[in-house]
Amino acid sequence: MAHKQSQEKLAAARKRAAISIGLNLFLAVGKGIAGVLSGSTALLGDAIHSATDVFASTAVFVGIWVAGREHPSFPYGLYKAETVAALITSMAVILAAYEIGRQALFGVPGLPDVAIALPVAAISLVLALGFGLFQLHSGKKLKSPGLIADARDYLADSLSTAVVLVSLLAVPYGYNIDRLAAGVVSLFVFFAGGQLFIGALKDLLDASIDRETEREIVGFVENHPRINRVKKCYSRKAGGRFLVDMDVVMHTPSHKMADQVADRLEEELLIQFPELILARIRPHYAPGKFSRRVTPVESPKGEICTHLATAPWFLIETLETESREVKKRQFVENRYRDAERRKGLLVGRWLLKLKPDEVVAEDKESVALILLKEAGVDIVHPSSVTSTTM
Repeated sequence: MAHKQSQEKLAAARKRAAISIGLNLFLAVGKGIAGVLSGSTALLGDAIHSATDVFASTAVFVGIWVAGREHPSFPYGLYKAETVAALITSMAVILAAYEIGRQALFGVPGLPDVAIALPVAAISLVLALGFGLFQLHSGKKLKSPGLIADARDYLADSLSTAVVLVSLLAVPYGYNIDRLAAGVVSLFVFFAGGQLFIGALKDLLDASIDRETEREIVGFVENHPRINRVKKCYSRKAGGRFLVDMDVVMHTPSHKMADQVADRLEEELLIQFPELILARIRPHYAPGKFSRRVTPVESPKGEICTHLATAPWFLIETLETESREVKKRQFVENRYRDAERRKGLLVGRWLLKLKPDEVVAEDKESVALILLKEAGVDIVHPSSVTSTTM
């Protein structure tokens, strides 16, 4: 399921990258022709920017396409191909900044023809800004660094075009700041390229994922009823995806159960966090001095209830693991007893939050019981519970 979602996101990202190639080509040709006819150095520099974006967008498209391929030599996948595409994009942007700056310093000064250049600059600004914002939204939604890099390139392009537009609007008032505008454009573009370059380089050097996402993943694991704590967590980026390697301390009755819980948690993590492409959990077996038992009862200090989901109350006992002596008792009311829909699911999830090691129950096919079993909770038949502990 997680793999299918990842492939669908890559397919959507490829479509948007293909559109980007066409739009960049249109902008480069339009600005270039208008720049030559109007004699605007700034607009020609902006055209060079858009021309390099054609190659950068193509690199993004190829990177996303390669990211969806599978090969036995790359067991972790080819997701970093997107990061390589982002790195190529950044270098193309820096090259554009150099060329625009060179035109500003050494270009032949002249008065641009506003009638030709101004409409082209205005239309280019609207197209670049609008598509850049759309591409940025799509990149974040699809977790695609290639699309995000492409979007930022468009936004840098729109910013440089805005500077060109201002310089053209000043011409009728007797101010010829065309070359100055070209110089400002080169600085904006260089800064954007530098930011992209640093981000892509960190990704290629296996930088860890952002702390907020890592805390969410650790919190999800520690909420499991069999997990005491996450001992260590190592994470790194792989393109727009994540890899997580954890050492966790479990309180389970056996090593076999610990392995089962770890396998189940790895599957749940991939579903809960679609951007994860690999989750590895190494369990450390620790039975613990105490264990927790939950028993459905008819009333406080009453008889055992035969059905888990409809039980009015639950008895929560803390037992010493070796002697099985009850150290603490507490009665809690079933908050979902009167739920009209999905009662078993609600009760099962609620009981898991109590982190029980074992649950006393007779019904074997209820939804609540299935959830508890899948989480590694021991199901104890009432007949095996001694009367001294009840």
